[in-house]
Amino acid sequence: MKIAVDTHTHTYASGHAYSTLIENARAANERGIALFCTTDHASEMPGAPHHWFFANQKILPRFLEGVGIVRGVEANIMNQQGDVDTPEMVDQRLDWMIGSLHEPVVRAGSQEQQTEMLMNVIKQGRVDALGHLGNPNYDFDFAAVVECAVQYNVAIELNNSSLQGHSRVGSKPRCYEIAKIAQQKGAFITTGSDAHFCSYIGGFDEVLALINEVNIPAEKIITHSPRQFLDFLQLRGRTPIDEFELHFE
Repeated sequence: MKIAVDTHTHTYASGHAYSTLIENARAANERGIALFCTTDHASEMPGAPHHWFFANQKILPRFLEGVGIVRGVEANIMNQQGDVDTPEMVDQRLDWMIGSLHEPVVRAGSQEQQTEMLMNVIKQGRVDALGHLGNPNYDFDFAAVVECAVQYNVAIELNNSSLQGHSRVGSKPRCYEIAKIAQQKGAFITTGSDAHFCSYIGGFDEVLALINEVNIPAEKIITHSPRQFLDFLQLRGRTPIDEFELHFE
């Protein structure tokens, strides 16, 4: 299985990551990654930048170090209604939005509350993927949320950092269970290194092991090729990226 796109990466702008965008691009090139999403944490995460940081991504070149740059954000899911901490006016400046639950931002509740929260963020239509769902601190009804994601064409993220145990300790068995349900229900899958340092960009050893064990078909892994990822963005209603349309056929 080939993974050509890393949809979850951070720069030092996130406040607790340590590399620049150029360093990340160079590392992606060395790993054979064709595209990567730069997805720094949105403003409610301690140390994260103001939303102007994301609105101004329009100045970023589409290619750095020979790698395509997808303009994105890891937005924080804020409440039961499924609101995220990125103003809607920023959406049109971005290509990709992950919605994630983070302990410094939203307090963990009951399984029922978190199920409703995740389903509501899906239904709002703003997030393209749900990030690191294996976190044991945020339990939810896996089947209900995956079914909702399938209905609304929202991707389920397989997060290499969670699987390695570098963060969100205890996620791995839950990631496998979620992936099995996603495979059964035909969900779209995305893959993120969740790199907070450039050497982790494009690192998918644990993700690939999961994909192989669960037998997720390549046509459902939107990061399998640049074209699959770009087609998914258009399915989501994102504006086609002219520079990429010409480059990735």
